[in-house]
Amino acid sequence: MMTRREFSKSVLAGGAALLSSENPLSAGTPQAPAEKFDLLIKGGTVVDPGQKLHAPMDIAVTGGKIVELSKDIPENRARQVFPAKNRIVTPGFIDLHVHCYYGVSDEINADHSCLTKGTTTVLDAGSNGYVMMRRFVMDIVNTSITRVYALIALAGAGYATGLPIVHEHLDLEDPQLTIQAVRNNRPTVVGIKVHLSQSRSTRPKDLELGFVKRGIEIAEATRLPMMVHINGTFNRLPVILKMLRKGDVNTHCFSGYEQDSPLDANGKVLPEVWDARQRGVIFDVAEGPTHPHISFEVAEKCIQQGFLPDTLSSDLNGDHQYDTDLTTTVSKFMALGVDLDKAIEMVTTKPAQAFNFGVSIGTLKPGSEADIGIFELQDGRFEFKDGVKGKRTGRQKLTSKAVVCRGELFSNEIG
Repeated sequence: MMTRREFSKSVLAGGAALLSSENPLSAGTPQAPAEKFDLLIKGGTVVDPGQKLHAPMDIAVTGGKIVELSKDIPENRARQVFPAKNRIVTPGFIDLHVHCYYGVSDEINADHSCLTKGTTTVLDAGSNGYVMMRRFVMDIVNTSITRVYALIALAGAGYATGLPIVHEHLDLEDPQLTIQAVRNNRPTVVGIKVHLSQSRSTRPKDLELGFVKRGIEIAEATRLPMMVHINGTFNRLPVILKMLRKGDVNTHCFSGYEQDSPLDANGKVLPEVWDARQRGVIFDVAEGPTHPHISFEVAEKCIQQGFLPDTLSSDLNGDHQYDTDLTTTVSKFMALGVDLDKAIEMVTTKPAQAFNFGVSIGTLKPGSEADIGIFELQDGRFEFKDGVKGKRTGRQKLTSKAVVCRGELFSNEIG
């Protein structure tokens, strides 16, 4: 019987061919001229916002690390050369909001749905609580090619089941069990997830705020940030935002629900939203376009007023995979007026800073992990959808052509 990692590679082969395998050279070994790189990505336009780079550059990889980033690296110094002429080359994308407990509920396989689209790191946003977190590490994290991390849900069973357990059973949940599960499952668990939604509760406003307080209690005990799903809530957005701390994440920040909107009745960004940003609260998109998680109209008005999201994420799960991969999300925000470099920053540099992943990702600096995206920037007319039946037309679309994860190269191009 195949392991899940073997299965992931066979799935990838359907849409992305495995071109390289692990190399025995030690990571980060300095390269003498006579030594061979494992891989050379040649002739692409490197866009690395963290280094303020947008220029033709070559990237050399050995032992799962980036060992050289410079112009005109000779091809004869590499065992394998991947031509990237007319391609955009970036750090591997980081998606801060997916649901990938594959097989437990209708969630996604990160290798199949994310890695093939240029996303090398994903953060599962609360699919699991303390009951199943260890199983998640064994079944998903340890068997995936994609780098998979997790936020732990306050509900013991997590949110993957979709059961209305989040608020009704708050008093029955022992926070110490969640705290212990965080400690037992590091470095996978990098934060706490709080899910606020009327659809998940039949209790009044004060219990909803009590749930945020419980999340803060656990976050402070574990010294981790907290991500809060604010979408269709009992309390209006300003009330909840005032409770969030520096480094906490407001996900679904361009909500299509009136009570969660960052805009006032006149379409102006609320002062409490500006105040939260000033305090260091992170605003994350998590679009999920089959739900009112994002409104293009809301996003446009915010962007026009200079309020851009800190990070872009997809909320990719089994319910809506058709239009929500992170590369498409980047293209949507380009259609809304965000330039390419800024949009790439929102899926590389910024998410890498939002949580402590324990490895150097989101950058192409020598010494960092060899997680690299290779994209084609297509010109044309492309129609995009939001979660409230809105549509926008963009003039450019980013499409994944190849990806390097942990030093392994996968290609979406045949031949």
